[in-house]
Amino acid sequence: MEIDNIFAEIKAEYERSKKLYNDFNSNHEAYAVILEELDEVWDEIKKTKEIRGNENIHKELIQVGAMVVKYIENLC
Repeated sequence: MEIDNIFAEIKAEYERSKKLYNDFNSNHEAYAVILEELDEVWDEIKKTKEIRGNENIHKELIQVGAMVVKYIENLC
């Protein structure tokens, strides 16, 4: 997958989350949301040994990226 496609997925997820949820109220909340998304990645990782083609891990990593972008935006 090309990097531009990955960034497009992250942007789409970021935009979706902006419609559903408010900005972070604090650094602690932003950290907690990112940590929760990372925990979901870890849960998916523990289910398989395959590194290629895992759509669940891919989806969760896109969500991590989107929350990181949202946090960066909130800092500005």
